[in-house]
Amino acid sequence: MAGICDGRIVIVTGAGRGIGRSHALEFAAQGAKVVVNDLGAKVDGTGADAGPASEVVSAIKDMGGEAIANGDDVSDFEGAKRLIESAVSAFGGLDVLVNNAGILRDRMLINMTPEEWDAVIRVHLRGTYAPAHHAAVYWRERAKGGETNDARIINTSSSSGIYGNVGQANYGAAKAGIAAFTIISAMELGRYGVTVNAIAPGALTRMTEGLRPDRPEVKPDEFDARSPDNVAPLVVWLGSKESAGITGRVFNVAGGRISVAEGWHAGPGVDKGDRWDPAELGKVVPDLVEKAAPNAAMSGERPQRTSS
Repeated sequence: MAGICDGRIVIVTGAGRGIGRSHALEFAAQGAKVVVNDLGAKVDGTGADAGPASEVVSAIKDMGGEAIANGDDVSDFEGAKRLIESAVSAFGGLDVLVNNAGILRDRMLINMTPEEWDAVIRVHLRGTYAPAHHAAVYWRERAKGGETNDARIINTSSSSGIYGNVGQANYGAAKAGIAAFTIISAMELGRYGVTVNAIAPGALTRMTEGLRPDRPEVKPDEFDARSPDNVAPLVVWLGSKESAGITGRVFNVAGGRISVAEGWHAGPGVDKGDRWDPAELGKVVPDLVEKAAPNAAMSGERPQRTSS
């Protein structure tokens, strides 16, 4: 199969179901050789099942593509190393790493246990760092050996992380960390021919189906804006050679809409030119906040100010 990723060697983590599955299938449809990584765990990260990854591999092969399954835990440092090595061993190299694996253990902060915090941070944040680390080492060694890379890392952040969502302090903190990790990694890896970007996707999956149980059903002839398949085109393009000039960016993507998420930046400010007395700040800080744009909602849009 030929396409914009023809011959590219791609790893997709958490590719057995949902958004990751759509990524893997679309990469294959665009000519990539795909390593389908998935533990087959439940939404909360417990359990394991090799079936989902194997099913995706079978689907890719049925469409004439090349794929292998990998069941390593991406949050395990050595497991992540084996994952990278599996691509090199099976297909002779690695061009694209898509960090997609994740779990949910939603809880209000006052009720959240250390175990619920640690599990989510481990899978999302460590599970992004570990594969990216080993992939970066592989590409650096190639560059040091005189070879040229045209490589990509594509991470998965979330509107919960970059805009905020009640009940997801663990998940949102991990996803915000992934956004920062993306920007910093892009700065570090450009010298080796590697771009790093992230997406904040919106789709109906196992992880989100309980958040809006009142969603109306989509009619058979209607465009399903909630389908995870809508996220894959952007990810596949970011994994292609066409995206070489784009790095260090986070993209919102849902349905047919794509936008660039604009990160933290300095807003209204004041410089006294000397050390502040705390008693002086009672007027200064509220005035700065009044002038500043409000935080974005989960949609990524800033709410309109109401006139008093």
